[in-house]
Amino acid sequence: MQKTVVLGVIGADCHAVGNKILERALSEAGFNVVNIGVMCSQEEFINATIETNADAILVSSLYGHGEIDCRGLREKCDEAGLKNILLYIGGNLVVGKQDWSDVEKRFKGMGFNRVYPPGTSPEIGIRDLKRDLGIED
Repeated sequence: MQKTVVLGVIGADCHAVGNKILERALSEAGFNVVNIGVMCSQEEFINATIETNADAILVSSLYGHGEIDCRGLREKCDEAGLKNILLYIGGNLVVGKQDWSDVEKRFKGMGFNRVYPPGTSPEIGIRDLKRDLGIED
């Protein structure tokens, strides 16, 4: 059975190129991708996930405000009945240079299952997604 993922860029971030690259890579890997585009609110991610019965939410953020934009997302997912939804995020998530291990720890503390630094190849996320969803290659 094909797995569905909701993909989008959160907040006021309008970086569309990476979003399109991820959409294509995920589709070619066999996922049904619901791309909600750029400048998306937390509620748009949640509503798309509920409407499509998606298996994971993939959040992208490149403009450094990911921490602000994502604060409370896990709690909102839980409240919407998405307690077990996989929640991934990647990109340039914070302003300035910060130690990546601190950034990753902070986002995992916010309820994200996987956190990826800038420059992570789509194949790494796809590999993790397949593993987390129990999909065998």
